[in-house]
Amino acid sequence: MAPRADQDTEEATLPAANESTEAFRAARDFLLRHRDDYDTAYRDFRWPRVDRFNWALDWFDAIARDNDRTALRIVGAGGDRSWSFAELAARSGQVANWLRGLGVARGDRLVLMLGNRVELWETLLAAMKLGAVVVPATTLLGPGDLRSRVVRGGARYVVAAESDADKLAELPPGTVPIVVGADTPGSRPPGARRYEESHAAATAFVPDGPTAASDTLLLYFTSGTTAQPKLVEHTHASYPIGHLSTMYWIGLRPGDVHLNISSPGWAKHAWSNVFAPWNAEATVLVHDYARFDAAALMEVMGRSGVTTFCAPPTVWRMLIQSDLGRLATAPREAVAAGEPLNPEVIERVRAAWGVTVRDGFGQTETTVQVANTPGQHLVPGSMGRPVPGYAVELVDPATGEVGDEGEICLDLSRRPLGLMAGYLGEEERTAEALRGGYYHTGDLGTRDADGRITYVGRADDVFKASDYRISPFELESVLLEHEAVAEAAVVPAPDPLRLAVPKAYVVPAAGWEPDAATAEEILRHARQRLAPYKRVRRLEFAELPKTISGKIRRVELRELARRAAAAAEADGAPGAEPRPAGEFRDGDFPSLRG
Repeated sequence: MAPRADQDTEEATLPAANESTEAFRAARDFLLRHRDDYDTAYRDFRWPRVDRFNWALDWFDAIARDNDRTALRIVGAGGDRSWSFAELAARSGQVANWLRGLGVARGDRLVLMLGNRVELWETLLAAMKLGAVVVPATTLLGPGDLRSRVVRGGARYVVAAESDADKLAELPPGTVPIVVGADTPGSRPPGARRYEESHAAATAFVPDGPTAASDTLLLYFTSGTTAQPKLVEHTHASYPIGHLSTMYWIGLRPGDVHLNISSPGWAKHAWSNVFAPWNAEATVLVHDYARFDAAALMEVMGRSGVTTFCAPPTVWRMLIQSDLGRLATAPREAVAAGEPLNPEVIERVRAAWGVTVRDGFGQTETTVQVANTPGQHLVPGSMGRPVPGYAVELVDPATGEVGDEGEICLDLSRRPLGLMAGYLGEEERTAEALRGGYYHTGDLGTRDADGRITYVGRADDVFKASDYRISPFELESVLLEHEAVAEAAVVPAPDPLRLAVPKAYVVPAAGWEPDAATAEEILRHARQRLAPYKRVRRLEFAELPKTISGKIRRVELRELARRAAAAAEADGAPGAEPRPAGEFRDGDFPSLRG
């Protein structure tokens, strides 16, 4: 167990709690004390030993007692509303008592399909207090997708908003729908309960017994960039306590105002809109919008006094295409996660805000594993070093040898608390992920002499061209440096001479036409910055297929290229396949031939 840090003015005092809670608090305070001292934090941090632990009861309710500071603030079309820690503790107690009256018991599974509205946080805390298992779901799901998640997740209850009530019609028999905001009986499906009834329940909640830290808390469906989504199981320890690593990476402090751009239903929402900020006793600020607008986001940031900010690379790329000068006061900390952050974005933000955007790497299966943490020297293109509590090795996929290049893996002899329990109901898949004494991320990286890890790509996305290994991320980063490129994805395109050549699918930036002149500029830019074997040989202007969570599905783009080659072979003309609309090749332009 980590030694308990001496309290300073930024570390709140708490009443006595059980030993697990004290151990958690000591670990948290240690990281707060050493948030700018990576060497000490990494060397001396130890995950707390926990036995019985319920984060909502033992941590949140404790810090919420008589605490009128803002825990949650939601700014959007519906107005600007705030809730204190004390208010959320009381309301989640009411919701927990009401849900218990509906029959929700310890171990029961509940699908939570709400947007950024206070009832989402109330229900999550309430379910945690009950010992129920939450299956987060995005509101973008259709009726069939929702039914599939209910069936695969073994859920008995579904919480959804009135605007999504029509999706509840196909639920399996015996499922209890709970509708938020349904003011009239006709707005609810048969058998549905009205969430607002919970306001009549008592605020004081008494649990039916202790919660084991190893009990299941969350079941997350992965986004499925390459395969059918898996169901990731997290416990009352792995996410609530595991996100101490996320708190450390972001650089959160008590009293901060933290804004994270993420949609409910996905793991990152829990990372940075629940556990990491509330572990630090910070305010969760939510910008609720129907359609992203960079100027509106910066207006909210400035008005709300944001001190720490997290966004996926897609949002950062949209921000740098806007006027970053709109934000008068920049956040103290800025981070990015979800996909690797391109160096061009970092430089543009640094020039405008004087803040360095720090990359972080993690998965639904884990909390943050590798990151550029506060106080570290940032090397452009690098994700940083393993965060406190994570022992990261690079394992050669072919030989199993550990070195400075290979698959990013976690050493299970020093198993991090933030690692999932496994894939629910898929023992073989779990065993495959945990084979050989390592958790295998499926991502490839390289490590420099200072221990910094640079992301290469998903193992499934890295390919060979002319017998050279190509990292799509490296090529995409070069493409994004050009002002004409808003988004880019690189995949192998079959080629009769080189077996495969890099092909870029590009979304042009505003003001640029998807024509030959733009293609020639982009290809020339890439040619000047890439070794000959890495050159982008083909470019197609097209929208990028993405998962429901916004990640690029390169597997679909690879399939498009494969089908084109197969069609050409069937026609007896390999290498001369009809081009998709909007595709250009380096050979089309005299200045780029050779």
